[in-house]
Amino acid sequence: MIRVGIITASDKGSKGEREDRSGEVIREIVAQQGWEVTDYIVLPDERHELSGKMQEWCDSYKVDLILTTGGTGFSKRDCTPEATLDIVEKQVPGIPEAMRYYSLQITPRAMLSRSVAGIRKDTLIVNLPGSPKAVRENLESIIGSLEHGIGILQGSSSECARPE
Repeated sequence: MIRVGIITASDKGSKGEREDRSGEVIREIVAQQGWEVTDYIVLPDERHELSGKMQEWCDSYKVDLILTTGGTGFSKRDCTPEATLDIVEKQVPGIPEAMRYYSLQITPRAMLSRSVAGIRKDTLIVNLPGSPKAVRENLESIIGSLEHGIGILQGSSSECARPE
């Protein structure tokens, strides 16, 4: 069972001024995979708070996968990729590349995403966009490979090649 933590980066959401619909989309997709959401939080767009929570969840081995939503755009307050890069030990550029590739087939604005992905200890972290529609498109485009990647990370899978 993959344990998932969800972090929503939203100033308004953290103050209760906006409902977190993107986090709910993540919950729905995770449940369809049979995975368990063990942790969920809405935080303001504050780099130190975001990186601190990600680091806490990774270092306590609480979760296998952290999915963030929000804070990946061009706004002056958007800092989720920087917070992620502050704590990861290895970057996984193929995941956000795949998400942008998929999204570019839907909208040319996908090129404006600054999402990153990386590994800290035994946890994979993936930044998703902030809108529910974009979260669904991006997460559904990568979800099939995440379980295998996490298995490799944790030593339960070893082969990436597909059988012929």
